[in-house]
Amino acid sequence: MAINAHDSDLAVVILAAGQGTRMRSATPKVLHPIAGKSMLGHVLDTARTLQPQSIQVVIGHGADLVRQSLQADDLNFVLQSEQLGTGHAVAQALPHLSAEQVLILYGDVPLIEPGTLERLLAHCSPDCLALLTVTLRDPTGYGRILRNARGQVQAIVEQKDASAEQRLITEGNTGILVAPRAQLSAWLARLSNNNAQGEYYLTDVIAMAVADGLRVETEQPESAQEVQGANDRIQLAELERHYQMRAARALMVQGVTLRDPQRLDVRGEIQVGRDILIDVNVILEGRVIIEDDVQIGPNCVIRNSTLRRGSTVKANSHLDGAELGEASDCGPFARLRPGSVLGAKAHVGNFVEMKNASLGVGAKAGHLSYLGDAQIGARSNIGAGTITCNYDGANKHKTVLGEDVFIGSNASLVAPVTIGDGATTGAGSTISQDIPAAALGVGRAKQRNIDGWKRPTKK
Repeated sequence: MAINAHDSDLAVVILAAGQGTRMRSATPKVLHPIAGKSMLGHVLDTARTLQPQSIQVVIGHGADLVRQSLQADDLNFVLQSEQLGTGHAVAQALPHLSAEQVLILYGDVPLIEPGTLERLLAHCSPDCLALLTVTLRDPTGYGRILRNARGQVQAIVEQKDASAEQRLITEGNTGILVAPRAQLSAWLARLSNNNAQGEYYLTDVIAMAVADGLRVETEQPESAQEVQGANDRIQLAELERHYQMRAARALMVQGVTLRDPQRLDVRGEIQVGRDILIDVNVILEGRVIIEDDVQIGPNCVIRNSTLRRGSTVKANSHLDGAELGEASDCGPFARLRPGSVLGAKAHVGNFVEMKNASLGVGAKAGHLSYLGDAQIGARSNIGAGTITCNYDGANKHKTVLGEDVFIGSNASLVAPVTIGDGATTGAGSTISQDIPAAALGVGRAKQRNIDGWKRPTKK
């Protein structure tokens, strides 16, 4: 359940100023994608589920690009011109905060779950600092959580400053914490950069909180991957796989059969029904709605499309902004571009391309055709090699076919043109004039046979 902003009085600060040198990229680290969305974009989506009073994004390296990429009415971007540590970064955002509680997140830790943050926020109070920690078999690189004999958190020591004994501690600091704003402001003002990095560590506020008599409560994520950051492309790939397995599991829980969960990529918002079958190497992008009893073959890309009950997408098909009606099918090797609509039980076969075109109930285009800017009525049959010639070099024009139309193979329909109900075109025809209902349209040159003709021979 989301935290209500008015009840929680919460502000979120997202640290996104780092350079990310190990990425070896001109792109700011936080803009590198997971599942088709920037890491920072994922963090922002999670932050929004908490309904905070404000979201502050601290930017530095590539600041203009980050701002341009993610600009939104509910975000305030704060420039950290010099990167002097996490404590210094949070201090830049403080003048913009009025909420009583402050949650610190990181732009390169994209998979943190809303539920984990809600559990952390449950500790919010004026006399408590809540810290998200993680227990790892190998905590190398993490600051270590120092506890007293009663198990109470006393401080955090960064690995570079830790003794050999402290480095044996397996509970690490994620950096994610929630603290009362008034105390946080005072602690940040007291920070020192007297450490191995010469930086102002946010983690030093833990010891300050303890010294001031505040409770330090801890929570842990469900999985360590939630708090894993991406400092290089190897770690980025690891996060991608974790995200995809999480997405695959969610689909299977909802009634989707995946031939191989490791060979599915989800890059958007997917709504599914039950008894759906998805074969290997399928990519789902944007907003995709898949109703009950849909089957998707291997190697398909489906973007911003709706697949109605009982429809089938056969192997190697590409759908973008398309709608498949109930019990319709397309492919293999079909391409349905934006505005493509198949009515119930319609069929689009191999190597058929559609764009801004509709097929009525039971209409068929079996193979090797281009249907652009076209309206095709129920039960009409489009022969192989048919092309709707929709572009005159300057403007697009529409082809309209009525119901029960039969288009012979290798036909060119020169738009604008209308073909009436029950009409037929002869194979190989170029149709540039309207055809009345139930008529036969033939538009081809008269055949000549030349007797005595000799085939050329090589010289």
